[in-house]
Amino acid sequence: MSAVRNTTRRDNHRAAVSEGHPPCHWCGNDIDYDAHHLNPLAFQVDHVTPLSKARPGEDLDTLDNCVPSHRACNRAKSDKVLYQQGVTFITERMWWP
Repeated sequence: MSAVRNTTRRDNHRAAVSEGHPPCHWCGNDIDYDAHHLNPLAFQVDHVTPLSKARPGEDLDTLDNCVPSHRACNRAKSDKVLYQQGVTFITERMWWP
């Protein structure tokens, strides 16, 4: 099921996230805020936790879930969850002798 998108909310998020022209959240490089929208270095708003991963009744289309991104980085991430706040990954592997 896809999330219902509100264009006014989307436009407000774009304005807030791009304020001050911050770098890409994922790679840390500068974003070309004047680039054509199909340019890989163009600005896009990305959702840290993808909208497709929302549980029933959960609204992930919030400003605190939005970050500035290159178009290429956003497309590479796709709908993967790369980071979840409060999640610690534990491994059984010993990294030292």
